[in-house]
Amino acid sequence: MNAHHRLLFCACPDRETALGLAERLVEERLAACVSLLPGITSVYRWQGELQRESEVLLLIKTVRERVEPLIERLRQLHPYEVPEMIAVPITEGLDDYLSWVTTCTDKQD
Repeated sequence: MNAHHRLLFCACPDRETALGLAERLVEERLAACVSLLPGITSVYRWQGELQRESEVLLLIKTVRERVEPLIERLRQLHPYEVPEMIAVPITEGLDDYLSWVTTCTDKQD
């Protein structure tokens, strides 16, 4: 089992916001890759009201050590008051891809 890598989910209000966040996270080496999944519909309760919104889901590939700073950075940049940020371990995958994720998220001095 490989518990070093993480997949973080984050919903965004629109493509422009999602793309801006994705580019920033990759530029800052907090993520190796961010995939945008447009056309999702989220149904949730917010401030006592049932909500239904079209959103774009980010699939953020990173490593365990970068999750905390990644979440902190997303909180600074994200327009939602309480954005969805859920990280799950990647337990298996192509070794070459996972090595690439590690390389891309290494801190540069």
